[in-house]
Amino acid sequence: MKKLFIALFMCTSMIFQSYGWGQNGHRVIGQIAAWHLNSKAQRSIAKILGHESIPMVANWMDQIRSDHDYDYAYTWHFLTVHEGEGYNPAIQEEGGDAYETLQRLIDELKNKPLSLKKKQENLKMLIHIVGDLHQPLHVGTGEDMGGNKVDVYYFNQKTNLHTVWDTKMIERQHLSFTELATHLNNRADKQTIKELQGAPLSAWLEEAVSLRPFVYDLPENKRLSYEYDYKYFPIIEARLLAGGIRLAGILNDIYG
Repeated sequence: MKKLFIALFMCTSMIFQSYGWGQNGHRVIGQIAAWHLNSKAQRSIAKILGHESIPMVANWMDQIRSDHDYDYAYTWHFLTVHEGEGYNPAIQEEGGDAYETLQRLIDELKNKPLSLKKKQENLKMLIHIVGDLHQPLHVGTGEDMGGNKVDVYYFNQKTNLHTVWDTKMIERQHLSFTELATHLNNRADKQTIKELQGAPLSAWLEEAVSLRPFVYDLPENKRLSYEYDYKYFPIIEARLLAGGIRLAGILNDIYG
């Protein structure tokens, strides 16, 4: 029984570490998007989601990892872009990747007749994947599982680089997702919105790759604390805002 418990714990830990943004990160993106929907998109999405809201369904795609009926979607959270190269379908996971899946979901929601359940699932997945694509380590190098294999200490706690970026730096702010979303949304002026929503999906991948020198700027002892937070939490803020504004743009295009 003890061995079974340890095995289950390790398995759960491995799954958790492969998430994109933590729960608050995805909710921040969802909340910012909700604030920037036009009225038609708001009504259409409300009919699909019913009593649920965009920020509260933003983590659904992580939650269903415990349901083996959705094992097919495991690889849809990330993709690989090698250094010095662009997106290459030939090197992606066999089951699909975040980039091509997002494009397919957009097309299906916009152009194909779907059942209510399928609309709900596609929409929830779209909301989540937009968030994942704005977490730099979800556009991986193909060498370290998006930072999951990079062991570090964050304020003396052993963890990995992926977890630092998706959860720990955000949680260390001690803000609710609505507080952080409000703080970031103050930066969403018309010009910023225009620039963010005007960038094609391929540019999102280029942005993630361009951030690698900062993400992997680690001291030799791999101990991260105040200096790393001070230097690089602004990147997280910018990615959360970009994800929210761009998600709103996509939803307005589909439903507005």
